[in-house]
Amino acid sequence: MSKALGKTHEDMSSWIIRDSELADVLAKNSLDPKEVSRLAVGKLGEPERRFLDQAIRSTVDVDKMDFVVRDSYHRGAGYGHVDVFRLIYTMDLLDGNLAVDLTAITALEALLLGRLESFRAIYFHRVSRAVQIMLLKALELATEAMGILDMRSPEDYIKLDDYVVWWILKNCEGSRPIIEDIEKRRLLKCVYERTFFAKDEVITSVFTNEGVRRQMEEDIASLAKVDPSYVIIDVPSLPSVPYHYTLDVEPMDVPIFSRAWNGKKVPQKVAEISKVLEVMRAFMNITRVYTKEEHREKVAKAAESFLGKRQSHGQMSY
Repeated sequence: MSKALGKTHEDMSSWIIRDSELADVLAKNSLDPKEVSRLAVGKLGEPERRFLDQAIRSTVDVDKMDFVVRDSYHRGAGYGHVDVFRLIYTMDLLDGNLAVDLTAITALEALLLGRLESFRAIYFHRVSRAVQIMLLKALELATEAMGILDMRSPEDYIKLDDYVVWWILKNCEGSRPIIEDIEKRRLLKCVYERTFFAKDEVITSVFTNEGVRRQMEEDIASLAKVDPSYVIIDVPSLPSVPYHYTLDVEPMDVPIFSRAWNGKKVPQKVAEISKVLEVMRAFMNITRVYTKEEHREKVAKAAESFLGKRQSHGQMSY
């Protein structure tokens, strides 16, 4: 959607709040729909009240406190136990920014480690990503053929639930074979995987440059002597400490403070108080190469020629 429409899911959320019947409900309750639509996605944009945006969209926001605990619980994982109430009750403002009290540093470490593990084990799971790649390709094919993204109102967008979209994809000539492959579990196979860590955001951005990625896919396909459409490089880039949209705080920093004997808040440096948080300031990039079952061996060897020796699961750690 972001590629086809130039909009993210957050943009669509704001659109629904601002232009659907929900706007009338908010107005009747003396709330400005436009203001609520910005606040709902952490884009209120008021410098004197930036902590409101940070509560919704920052390194330690309510969304992360919710999904890390919830998703790890439903997956049966043991890393998702986070004392979110400890974090919430001890948080305060530091120079206008939402900050974490030093006394809750253990809870903060647990939250960020839990989030990292959630992405590695759930959202970026190799099979899950294989299905996502296939669905994205199916959507691209159906978008051209059936105008799936021709939305004129929020109501048109809301109608596109899972069942409707699946029906459209199954009834589109171009996307139907992909959907049938998913249903019969004929999935793309991950033949190469490496995890990179880099503290430099510029270096990290190379992994997500579409032009670079497409060229490398063609090079790997050429060496493996397969159709370029059968080679997909998946780079779900993730900053370990992400989503910090503040005005005067470094993107990878978590504001932390301690209290002096007189109650004054004293800023603390992450590197001096937590080696865990310092290490996690690096950007994590999981680079994978997918192909069809019949091309696994050839593409795996070609990928190693361009990207280096792949890692075993035992090598992939912090």
